[in-house]
Amino acid sequence: MRNVPLPAAAALMTNALIWGLSWTAFKFLQANGMHPLWSTACIFCVCLAVLIALRPAALQELRGHPELILVGVTSGLTNAGFNVAVGFGDVVRVLLLFYLMPVWSVVLARVVLHEAIRLRAVMRIALGLAGAMVVLYQPGMGMPLPHNVADWTAVSAGFAFALNNVLLRRHQEVSGAARGIAMLSGCTLLSAGFGAVFAGLGAMPWPPALNMTLAPTLAAWSALFLAAMLCLQYGVVRLPANITSVIMLAEILFASVSAWALGATVIHPSDLIGGALIISAPWLIRDRAELAGH
Repeated sequence: MRNVPLPAAAALMTNALIWGLSWTAFKFLQANGMHPLWSTACIFCVCLAVLIALRPAALQELRGHPELILVGVTSGLTNAGFNVAVGFGDVVRVLLLFYLMPVWSVVLARVVLHEAIRLRAVMRIALGLAGAMVVLYQPGMGMPLPHNVADWTAVSAGFAFALNNVLLRRHQEVSGAARGIAMLSGCTLLSAGFGAVFAGLGAMPWPPALNMTLAPTLAAWSALFLAAMLCLQYGVVRLPANITSVIMLAEILFASVSAWALGATVIHPSDLIGGALIISAPWLIRDRAELAGH
């Protein structure tokens, strides 16, 4: 760790801190009448507008890469799903199920990128799934499977996140600004689209009028998420993948501690045991060949 660039590590830690505390925003907005889908659409729309203003040339590059539509779709599914899950579900449980992402990454990298599945990758799958079983197990509930919409949404968002990462690796020749616009566009359009469909069906309310309760929170978190994206872009290109994956797991710590401190969750022994197994999975990335693929 002696040669780890501290600014890059600090940038990734800042990203993890912002995402780890983001549940407070979505729960607050949801409690004040704004569904997480509408919150996600508003926040990422602001981020998108700022990025386009800062990097207008990236729009032309984006037009030459229609394959980034899938990057936008998977990013939109990731963020819409995660924000809805933390808005309505138990924060710690949602984070742990979402961070099964390394399990899906191994499988998807094999299917999409044709990467070999090594022994350590199999061990990551085993650890991740074992951790999920511990977190999900409840006496008398049968097989340890997701029990509610928040659980399933968290798992699905983690799968979409893994697919998004695999697709980004596949299109790494495209500039970060173009990829960022594709991702933010997907987050904005899919969240707004799902919101319109569900609201039209009567399954959720239409967005309320902005007021002095909602507007400051939306503005503040738009700025924070934009900062998080910039920190992520800065950090991931300056650190090895194994160090990046470990630092980003700090999000679970930030979210768990803050949720427990604010009384939003009760941490059970099964959460600690299952979480330890899930968190240990990325530590199994060691050899140079694997680092090149993650």
